[in-house]
Amino acid sequence: MSTGTGADSAPGHISTPTTAARTAGKNSMFSSLKIRNYRLFATGQVVSNTGTWMQRIAQDWLVLSLTGSASAVGITIALQFLPMLMFGLYGGVLADRLPKRPLLLATQSAMGLTGVALAVLTLAGQVQVWHVYLAAFLLGMVTVVDNPARQTFVPEMVGKDQVANAVSLNSANFQSARLVGPAIAGVLITAVGSGWAFLLNGLSFAAPIAGLLLMRTNELHPVEPRPRAKGQLREGLRYVAGRPELIWPIALVGFIGTFGFNFPIWLSAFVSDVFHGDAGTYGLFNTLIAVGSLAGALLAARRGHSRLRLLVAAAVLFSVLLLVTAFAPGFWLFAALLVPIGIFGLTVNVTANSSVQMATDPEMRGRVMALFMMVFTGGTPLGAPLLGWITDTYGARIGMAAGGVISLVASVTIAVVLARVGNLRLRVNRHGVTFVPAASRRRELVPVA
Repeated sequence: MSTGTGADSAPGHISTPTTAARTAGKNSMFSSLKIRNYRLFATGQVVSNTGTWMQRIAQDWLVLSLTGSASAVGITIALQFLPMLMFGLYGGVLADRLPKRPLLLATQSAMGLTGVALAVLTLAGQVQVWHVYLAAFLLGMVTVVDNPARQTFVPEMVGKDQVANAVSLNSANFQSARLVGPAIAGVLITAVGSGWAFLLNGLSFAAPIAGLLLMRTNELHPVEPRPRAKGQLREGLRYVAGRPELIWPIALVGFIGTFGFNFPIWLSAFVSDVFHGDAGTYGLFNTLIAVGSLAGALLAARRGHSRLRLLVAAAVLFSVLLLVTAFAPGFWLFAALLVPIGIFGLTVNVTANSSVQMATDPEMRGRVMALFMMVFTGGTPLGAPLLGWITDTYGARIGMAAGGVISLVASVTIAVVLARVGNLRLRVNRHGVTFVPAASRRRELVPVA
């Protein structure tokens, strides 16, 4: 796979590990944390991420309480991610044009204000479901710019050789917060209501803002902002279209994100309709997924490099686990299966993210990562209402199974496409199932970097 230096993306490169990948493989699990600016960034993010997870749980449960409908939860999720689908590429253009640190200071402040506004309405007893819809949409509009800016700020903090490790640690950071946030949210919702969870989320953004202000700008690796010019959005699309090592991982995470990551819909339906639980049960299920996701992120940080065959294998296993979990007969078996779902789901996300970042030229990274996030999260407005309707109409088990089937078909199809692009064939023997070069039966495929 080509790296950010602009190497060619011909299929022949798919079987050759890059120098960057070999260097990354020598990194320790927490090597990026040796960099002061990244430590400040990571510390601020773990605080705000905890608040974000609290708000997510409180928001889903509030909508379910107000409406009693899994479809309404799906609409809320769709509204939050609809701006990414509509305007995501423009957010990437802005991320390439503007300095990342000042841009992040503005977006993080706006996200904090959104949480505080929803808290005021809820604590005052005036909240209605359309208020939640509006807050979700406004948050999504800010995320259009915040997401590519945060993604592309990582290489500026750590340098190219630490990108894969830092991306994995970002995910570990997010999933660590996911362990704490849902548990706190469950307690707060049960004890005093959703409003306090929204308020704490709004206040939590003070931490990343402080971290950004305390950074040493002379230790950053800034990329020269692109001057304003016509056709920059089309330029980004053409760039991705001509590189199979970019377009196919992006396509895969698009299907997984649209149809396989609808856990707020499925888990809320399982809690209310199948297991007849409460907010604490919903928080427990989210925590178990977070345990698996954290393990997956730390394993990715330890590997320090990305492989396309790992991406495809993780996507297939994730899809199969969705199907198995959908028909788990008992509460504890269902709960236990959420852990490996978290492991493989996170592996898909991190592997695709770091692969795409390392294969992209720095001056194009904002637009490419905006496309990545637009496809990964922007498909939610399409998938969430559909799977919410299936869940409401046919039940939680069929809804979750439907997401698993679509994800599995997409994963297998893209695996076949990647094999053809790389001139590979499937080989089955006593050691397992592998792809090998079609021209030789003796040489196994070298892992893709």
